[in-house]
Amino acid sequence: MQKSWVLTLKCVDGPGIVHAVSGALVAAGGNIEESQQFASLDTGSFFMRIEVTAVAQPETFEARFKECLMPVVNRYSMQWSLTESGHKLRTLLLASKATHCVNDLLYRQRNEQLPIDVPLVLSNHTVASDLAAFYGVPFEHIPVVDQESKQRFEDRILEVVEEHDIELVVLARYMQILSPALCEKLAGRAINIHHSFLPGFKGANPYRQAHARGVKLIGATAHFVTTDLDEGPIIEQDVVRVDHASSPEKLQQIGQDREAQTLRRAVGWFAENRVLLDGNRTVIFQ
Repeated sequence: MQKSWVLTLKCVDGPGIVHAVSGALVAAGGNIEESQQFASLDTGSFFMRIEVTAVAQPETFEARFKECLMPVVNRYSMQWSLTESGHKLRTLLLASKATHCVNDLLYRQRNEQLPIDVPLVLSNHTVASDLAAFYGVPFEHIPVVDQESKQRFEDRILEVVEEHDIELVVLARYMQILSPALCEKLAGRAINIHHSFLPGFKGANPYRQAHARGVKLIGATAHFVTTDLDEGPIIEQDVVRVDHASSPEKLQQIGQDREAQTLRRAVGWFAENRVLLDGNRTVIFQ
């Protein structure tokens, strides 16, 4: 079987970038299988994602390509990464009481429908412990009742990130606000999911609030975690129509299904190196 890699890059837009990158791939003995690119008029940045296979000697391709690419990287001051296809992203799941997102991600992992490897589910409640055990994933409970225990939980997140070489942290309906310090340390590698009502409802029982106001649209938003609560760069959104016949319980069921699907797509795209940051926006190569 041929080995393949995914190259992603970002730099200031300008002429000759595609030609230079393609030339480096050819010089290294690579064959481009898929290529996507985007030039942002808003930020003046250029983005590219390439899937490439080695024509010969795949065991030495990565080293040869890096050697050929470095002059191009230096010329255009590129941010770049090269990842072997099929790499399973080391992913930490944070949970609270709701388990629909945790269940979906662990199910997809077990059935190899998501290229992730979850070494731990960390939660401030015990509700998800049986679910984690069912999928054979270690579970750890640290209650959060005050600022001291909250700090202990966040310290443990960083310990797990270090111990397990975590590449992505997913707030799978984890209902605690991360501190600004932790948000900064996890910048660009932490994804959150939350419901999206029109109009928006915050606080307790949002689905009952939505029912009481006769909401016709509910959905979900997956985004990067930042110090601005629920305002990080958006990765994926989805919405579904509802009507007057839907009870609060039915609205919650519909909303949770939408949350799980939306988060799954966001995690999958991130794991496949399809998500690139463009300031406060994202570029998604599907």
